[in-house]
Amino acid sequence: MTAEKVALITGGSRGIGLGIARWLARDGCDLAINGVRDEREVTAALDTLSDLGATVVYCRGDVSRREDRDAIVQKVRDTFGRLNVLVNNAGITSPGRKDILEATEEGFDRVMGVNLKGPFFLTQAVANWMIEQRRQNGNFTGCIINISSISREFVSINRGDYCLTKAAAGMATRLWAVRMAEFDIPVYEIQPGIIESDMTAGVKEKYDRLIAEGLTLERRWGTPDDVGRAAAILVRGDLPYATGQVLKIDGGMTIRAL
Repeated sequence: MTAEKVALITGGSRGIGLGIARWLARDGCDLAINGVRDEREVTAALDTLSDLGATVVYCRGDVSRREDRDAIVQKVRDTFGRLNVLVNNAGITSPGRKDILEATEEGFDRVMGVNLKGPFFLTQAVANWMIEQRRQNGNFTGCIINISSISREFVSINRGDYCLTKAAAGMATRLWAVRMAEFDIPVYEIQPGIIESDMTAGVKEKYDRLIAEGLTLERRWGTPDDVGRAAAILVRGDLPYATGQVLKIDGGMTIRAL
């Protein structure tokens, strides 16, 4: 059980983020759910989490904006007074999925802001708070989880900016794992494969065919719950002595075979 832990999940009101939130709620975590939509649009998701026993607060904000990040962290402080877990899940795909020969600077900057700059500086703020908590309470336990993607390894020339941010997430995980090691706060990366979500709804037919043809060893789509269960393992501390490691939740997609 993860009783009395508080987790902040960015992009936590749908898709992979909601899958993670459901599993952490089942394990006893209270939740700060971040998203950009109006709270009225995410009421059903928040109610679902509350029904699982979690105390839930919605922290609306765009992680690419400093003032929004500051407000998110402050709301968690005001509501719970503590934070044990940060899940950097919020992300956007490449606007218009343009070929890299036609990609725009505006789209590039937007993807970099949400997928890379935002998580880096949100982690910075939360990491300093976790260090503060650790110094005040030697029994404090915390962890940071970055959600990347198989696009960290697989090239998509119509989503170059997205691929770059997910590759960078791997380095960010290692950087923060090294920096937080002295405080005994582990940092992990979960690398999802082809996951059914809002982001992949537009390419469902394509991946239905590829999965049937053997793209993944386990011939099905991954689900947000698959990723959520992996995150719950990390938050419970059931994978000790493993900071900086990557959990590939991809149905064997990244295994090469002849």
